[in-house]
Amino acid sequence: MTARFDVVLVRPKEDGNVGAVARVSRNFGGDRLILVAPRAPIGSEARRRSMGGLAILRSAVRATSFAAATADADLVVGTTDLSTGRSTAYLRRSVSPERLGELLRPVEGRVAIVFGPEDNGLSRTELARCDLLVHIPSRREFPTLNLSHAAAIVLYAVHRARGPTDPETTPAPELLELNGREKELFLERLGELLARTGYPAHKRRGLILLFRRVLGRSTPTEAEYRMMLGLFKSFGRALDRKAGDDGRQR
Repeated sequence: MTARFDVVLVRPKEDGNVGAVARVSRNFGGDRLILVAPRAPIGSEARRRSMGGLAILRSAVRATSFAAATADADLVVGTTDLSTGRSTAYLRRSVSPERLGELLRPVEGRVAIVFGPEDNGLSRTELARCDLLVHIPSRREFPTLNLSHAAAIVLYAVHRARGPTDPETTPAPELLELNGREKELFLERLGELLARTGYPAHKRRGLILLFRRVLGRSTPTEAEYRMMLGLFKSFGRALDRKAGDDGRQR
């Protein structure tokens, strides 16, 4: 993905939200912040909330209209709290943030991601001027997100779509490689230990099944299995020493 991203805030109401959006733009690769007719002065609260994104806030572009703000964009993405579903009242259906990231992965050019005001979002006229709509799924009884939170979710999804090889991103958590051989060895050693400690034979199968389920949910790494197997080995040595001591005492 080599696209450049403009984060466009249309008629933002709270300057603190503007600052917070500048910060998440810095976190997730927004190149430029464009403010369309902000309804609050961008003052100390915005600067305080922007933190590391202060440079983006200070260089924010002012625009008088939606059209002016998106004039340089090759693709305009509008955000909406309305799930368009199959409704014919909209020119197109909305996509999820994750799907947006997938769609933008091969894109080159300038993309404007547009967020509406905190109180009522983008108007239908403004949504109609967008090439693509994105909707963040949420609870039906309260579908509206805080402006900066919505921006963080959408920009994160777009950023993650750049892929793990992007030199501009921090490494994602490593994938866990499952190891069935180590798991089966662990369960075998557990069975042996239960037998040596006199655990009731009729309960062993159920306990081993319980551990299989727990291990399936927790997906331990090979190193973690080896540490647990080492613990079993220590238990075994302790049982051997106890058996030897008991034999000598007799």
